[in-house]
Amino acid sequence: MTVAITRSQIATAVAAVLSVATMAAASAKDSGNSAPDVGPRAKGVYATGDFHNHTTCSDGALSMQKMIKKSVDTQDTPWGLDWFVQAGHGGSGNRNCTLVEDASLSSEPYPYVQGRGPTTTWANSIGAAAVKGNTGSSNGTSTTALASQANPSMWRWQSIQEFQYAVNEYLSGQKNLPIFTGLESVVAGHEHTSMAVVSGQVVGKHGAVGPGSYVPVGDATALAQWSYCFDRGDTDNSRGGANNWDCSIPGIDYSNNPDWKPNAAKLFPAGGAGSGERGHQKTVDALKWMAAYHPYTSYYVPAHLERAGPFNPDGNNGFNIEHLRNFNNAAPKIAFGFETQPGHHASDNRGEYSPDRNSIGGVRVDSVGSTTWGGTGVYGAQVGGVWDALLGDGRNFWFFASSDWHNRGSFAPDDRRSTQDFYPGEYQRDFVMVRQTSREKGGIANPQEIVDGLRSGNSWTASGQLIDRLAFVACSDKRFKGDAGAAELEALALEAAKNGTEVNINANCAVMGEKLKINNNDDVVVAVVVRDPSGVNYSPYTFANPSLLQINKTQPMNQPELDHFDVISGLVTGMKKPSSPEYSGQWPDNWSDNPDMNTVPAGAKNTSAGILKTFGNGTWKSDGEYKIASFRVSGVKASQYLRLRGTNLPASTPYETDADGNPLADIFTNASDPSKLRIPCTTSMSTPIPANTVYTGADIDGCPAHMARFPAVTGQQYVSYDVAAWADLWFYSNPVFIEVKNGVVVAGVK
Repeated sequence: MTVAITRSQIATAVAAVLSVATMAAASAKDSGNSAPDVGPRAKGVYATGDFHNHTTCSDGALSMQKMIKKSVDTQDTPWGLDWFVQAGHGGSGNRNCTLVEDASLSSEPYPYVQGRGPTTTWANSIGAAAVKGNTGSSNGTSTTALASQANPSMWRWQSIQEFQYAVNEYLSGQKNLPIFTGLESVVAGHEHTSMAVVSGQVVGKHGAVGPGSYVPVGDATALAQWSYCFDRGDTDNSRGGANNWDCSIPGIDYSNNPDWKPNAAKLFPAGGAGSGERGHQKTVDALKWMAAYHPYTSYYVPAHLERAGPFNPDGNNGFNIEHLRNFNNAAPKIAFGFETQPGHHASDNRGEYSPDRNSIGGVRVDSVGSTTWGGTGVYGAQVGGVWDALLGDGRNFWFFASSDWHNRGSFAPDDRRSTQDFYPGEYQRDFVMVRQTSREKGGIANPQEIVDGLRSGNSWTASGQLIDRLAFVACSDKRFKGDAGAAELEALALEAAKNGTEVNINANCAVMGEKLKINNNDDVVVAVVVRDPSGVNYSPYTFANPSLLQINKTQPMNQPELDHFDVISGLVTGMKKPSSPEYSGQWPDNWSDNPDMNTVPAGAKNTSAGILKTFGNGTWKSDGEYKIASFRVSGVKASQYLRLRGTNLPASTPYETDADGNPLADIFTNASDPSKLRIPCTTSMSTPIPANTVYTGADIDGCPAHMARFPAVTGQQYVSYDVAAWADLWFYSNPVFIEVKNGVVVAGVK
């Protein structure tokens, strides 16, 4: 748990790398070259951020200003993030998210105007005549200008290019923080993806400010063009008006493709049979466009990818493993991971995953995996599953999390309780290694450095502030022979963790996202240090965790403790060819009823993956808040990888973990079906919170009234909604690879 009383210890280290007093410009300009290497590795720290969240420009509840204030400030909220990407849905929307809720958010370029908050339409703020493009059409034939409508929705390309980017740049300059613009794309052939093209975007710079006016220094034109060209929700054919965009891709001839519409200069995949396959191909082309024009300033990370079920060849549902492989093959520097730990953790269905959620061909099908598993989708949570299969290919494919903030459900946005979402940084966050490589001298981290950090795989995620520091390193070097060598590596890892950084020494070592090259039969020594900080986390609940009370363990909800962490290993067997039967594979339906790995296709699993080591009290060492562990893998003969996960829940916690410590399906804490709830909450509040009160404190000492009951109204309260999330915490690291000389090559990793 990261806590207010310990946050100051981290702030100095982060600030030293991410910001200085001066506000120099930091821009992302794609020159076609990656950031230069400086020494063993350029200096950096693990910086916290979020790249998937929503404002009223799509379907969120807040203005951009309030969303960003809630996410990065440390005064209004204690969980301020170090970097932030504002990214709403693609397509269109009719609300102006640049307008603010109240005078506390007012600024010269974006003043508060009474009666015109962020739910005000574009027509009633800038006027319908200013809305660009044509009305949508499935085949690109519309000739009706949006400006001719009384209350038009604005295409996301226009709102990004002309409105949203400017707010982000202005707030970045005011706060001297890396704040930039992304998109949650509505994906052709699939559901959603978190992505960005950061070319042209600048941070930490001041443009021209006037009353009601801000003229930015940079621009998000590249991202806006991508949104017009490739987002499934954008069926405009105007070519971006005066932008005159052309969505063609070098080396691809669309002249005989009936989906290509010359008037729009983009693809409009036909509906009906095969629409999912055609849509998927358009998305692969979108990645090729990014690789051709913005190869180092782009990322593409499928979001909550299990939620919409498996891939639908005749529609737009989920992603099978072959689609993830296709993306990574087309653009490995861009499609380098997945957001398998979704947001919406306080929802009645955690992550909004549920059985029978989707209809494919008139048949009800589950979200893949049926539900989340300890808050993570089955692709990432299942040992030996899809993620391990991708790592077993030797791919650079990383694990990410997001808030997916929209609203608080039944509560007001400023209430600490939630039946839907947590703010960015409040519950889960990505810790990403951000290096000083390409920023201007004296400047803050720029979008390029953050995208480079995401791409590197040197990152990890944590929920509920379970841990806030991690050093994870593997070495094969005579310097670390024997017990004395292991102790030296532990000391180096401890120093790195205390500084919020990585082990960076002149030795044959690798950290997350890298590969350690060794000779056949060499030993590898591994060191792991985590910090389980003292004090309280950001939960408003102070009563004992009901999940742990089941096993007679009393631990306040806002003071979680890391129970253990696992080291998971798997063999690397090499890249699968698209023609191979093991390249593809759809995850079985009804997984929560029959979670049998024998039913999973060979292409979607890695049977060599398993728990190699588990460390907890008695097997790790302690140095105050830090937990230290090391081990040696002797005589390594095969290429492989190691990754970490940890939790506050012991193995065999009823309805939470199995006997091996694996997370169980969250169906037992999902309030959508109260009859399946199993973990009672029996602690009474000393002072009930009156109805219709906006609670902004952090001392709810008993089961809150919104928790689900069964039977309804008068029955027992059960762990559900936000309480279920705060009770069940996990961290996941990205892997360290080991490549054995003359063995299988870990082709996708440096």
